[in-house]
Amino acid sequence: MQNWQKLGLIIKPGKQKWIKTNIQNPFPEHLKGDIYKIHFAGRDESNYSRGGYAIIDITKPDKILEWSQKPTLEVGTLGCFDDCGAMPSCIVEHNGQKYMYYTGWTQQVKTPFSFFIGLAISKNNEKYKRYSLSPILGRNFYDPYLTASPYIIKENKLWRMWYVSSIGWEEKNPQNSVAPRHYYFIKHASSKDGINWETSKNICIDFIKKNDEYAIARPIVLKENNLYKMWYCYRGGSNTYRAGYAESKDGLKWTRKDNIVNLDVGKTGWDSEMICYPCVFKHKNNYYMLYNGNRYGQTGCGLAKLSNP
Repeated sequence: MQNWQKLGLIIKPGKQKWIKTNIQNPFPEHLKGDIYKIHFAGRDESNYSRGGYAIIDITKPDKILEWSQKPTLEVGTLGCFDDCGAMPSCIVEHNGQKYMYYTGWTQQVKTPFSFFIGLAISKNNEKYKRYSLSPILGRNFYDPYLTASPYIIKENKLWRMWYVSSIGWEEKNPQNSVAPRHYYFIKHASSKDGINWETSKNICIDFIKKNDEYAIARPIVLKENNLYKMWYCYRGGSNTYRAGYAESKDGLKWTRKDNIVNLDVGKTGWDSEMICYPCVFKHKNNYYMLYNGNRYGQTGCGLAKLSNP
């Protein structure tokens, strides 16, 4: 059983105009010692997303040491796949540069949104420049609807990505009489250079039909002792997001073990409605989890620590 101890809400929105709401999809970048740069997507008054960060000491996580004064990643060019928002997802170091993979989204007519995976590269550790105005993993034969939330690790010369892919939309949405319901789960792609990706029909984390699941999101993968461990969030029926967990020997075929994640919503407060977008990382033999609570990160970012590693 994974017994997660909540350490509280550590990063709240509102510091900058472009972080008026949301500290969404947080993930860590280790700087030195106990110091971490926590990347996230903030939203402005128009609900557009930009990349930002807050620097914390993991031993005193509720004290912000530094805020990003400017977005690390701006909204995309009008008409492009990310002209309504760029949401950083993970960073991979390669040849002295930092590759920031992100989800770019735009508004649609018949569906509320579409989003695809983009790439921005930094040489100076601060400013990220888009590799292309188009996504590096957009619509393709195996992902005809959307791609999002990439998490990438390098294994020797192979780049491996776990990401969100959709199988379609349902016009009759039981929870919303206006907007259609999306269906998406987690898949895998591979690359030799981190830019050109090969996809397949293989599904890593599929829906549990008896639970009426329709959204499995934001994979985070750690490889330890030849075992792949994935954390994600899932929802179905009238339920809101909860944190899930799965294991795999090859990174392709996974066994879900959601019931061992002992982390639930609070009785009151900022995470009383949902637990979403968990991001697990290891620091000095301790496991920590960044996560969002109510309204997909509008209330901010919290931290939990595994009490029985």
